[in-house]
Amino acid sequence: MAHALDIRAPVDVASAVIAQPQGAAAVPPCDQPARAPVRDEDEDLINRLAASDEAAFRQLVERHIDRAFGIALRILGSRADAEDVVQDTMLKVWTHRGQWQHGRAKFSTWLYRVVTNRCIDLYRQPRTENVDAVPEPTDTQPDAVSAMYRDEVTQMLESAMQRLPEQQRVAVILSYQENMSNGEIAEVMDTTVAAVESLLKRGRQQLRELLRRHERDIRHVFTDY
Repeated sequence: MAHALDIRAPVDVASAVIAQPQGAAAVPPCDQPARAPVRDEDEDLINRLAASDEAAFRQLVERHIDRAFGIALRILGSRADAEDVVQDTMLKVWTHRGQWQHGRAKFSTWLYRVVTNRCIDLYRQPRTENVDAVPEPTDTQPDAVSAMYRDEVTQMLESAMQRLPEQQRVAVILSYQENMSNGEIAEVMDTTVAAVESLLKRGRQQLRELLRRHERDIRHVFTDY
């Protein structure tokens, strides 16, 4: 089931924007060197979207929203911020309809790139305490002890991930949590496969250092369940 963000029909979400003429800013990627055309499973929906087909827009949202939200949530660690990023990105898809250039990159690649870049921009801003960061009350019953322990270890892992430099963190998330290939990560991050391999190598090394003192606890939890 798709994640329930407040992404309504374009006529509701962006009526003021839709009523305006199309802006000059084109949907990237427009500055990439020439390459072989890329086959895109979203091509038909993009063509329909160019004609302001709201049903095509809804289908694109339903097709990509779960993964886009998952990426944003893992980078930011906040559901509210992740929802804002994804909703803003989907609104951009609508407002720039008709400006997509087929054959330059897959629509999904561009979408996840925009989500990633917006997350990085937001992550760089001064942080204030968010209700999403406040832990929920824990069940103290005996049968919940192991679950509590596992949650604690998971929090250690998440905390270590958040301490990685942003480019390393994004590469590790896309590789190990989104199961993207190095080639796909390079497309999303707008870099080379060699650069991705370097980011992943350094990210793994730094994670090992950050988690070294908790290694015994982590290994115990994730091998006993």
